[in-house]
Amino acid sequence: MRRARMQSRQRNGRGERLSAFSRILVGVDGSKESREAARQAAAIAEGELTLLTAYDIAPAIVGGTGFYVPDYSDIDLQREAAMRALERARDGIAESLPAGKIVRGRPAKALISELERDEDTLLAVGSHGRGRLAGFVMGSTATEVIHKAPCSVLIARRQSGSEEFPNKVVVGVDGSPESAAAYSAARRLAERFDADLWPVVANGGKAVDRGLVDLIVGHTREDLPDEPVAALLAAAADADLLVVGSRGLHGLRALGSVSERVAHQAHSSVLVVRTPPWQNDDDSFREAS
Repeated sequence: MRRARMQSRQRNGRGERLSAFSRILVGVDGSKESREAARQAAAIAEGELTLLTAYDIAPAIVGGTGFYVPDYSDIDLQREAAMRALERARDGIAESLPAGKIVRGRPAKALISELERDEDTLLAVGSHGRGRLAGFVMGSTATEVIHKAPCSVLIARRQSGSEEFPNKVVVGVDGSPESAAAYSAARRLAERFDADLWPVVANGGKAVDRGLVDLIVGHTREDLPDEPVAALLAAAADADLLVVGSRGLHGLRALGSVSERVAHQAHSSVLVVRTPPWQNDDDSFREAS
């Protein structure tokens, strides 16, 4: 038997579509980078905020001295470490205490499962952390969730200088509907936090439809001659948040090399905007029941 998801999960009480910041899930692993992800997520959250940490064990080892169980194969120690990681992340958030969940399993799979179960609108993970747990950090886990997360993804990086976030928001626009969604999210943040907003058009790749760009941002934008990755990285050099659409900006059509290169190389945090399937206006999204 199959049924459509309830429309009430797609919109708020006033019938408006939920924003990317309405229901945020944060992966934490005990590292300072994942705590920074929690801090930034708490700053931009407009509704529910949930912290999730996962733990698992490695296979037992048989060595020259016989069978033994190292710390990383002790399930109780791993769960205790997960609990400590969760509490540290919660302590770093000054506002109302977020919900916390501890699950057993592989990080990326645990995050994706949680996103789909709770119909979250944004996933936040840290970058370049070295947590003792499985690790919600830039690398294999973050790369996998960028590919597979059904909603927007924030790759958070520690900011230098002011603790306020965000202060300057750069957004890539190429005229596509996906870049329009990215611009809408970026403008929403800029208006909420009185941050500088810098739309960027990269003209070094495929031809950009300037008429569609004008419809999205008007004439207030920065036109750069570089290809998309170089243009976005250069524009975001002094920003604290770079926003891109999940299928716009040419190479992002398959959520492939451009998104990954930007996410890995940017010095700022990166927000990849994607509309979750459960927020589609049609009845095409179904779930088994």
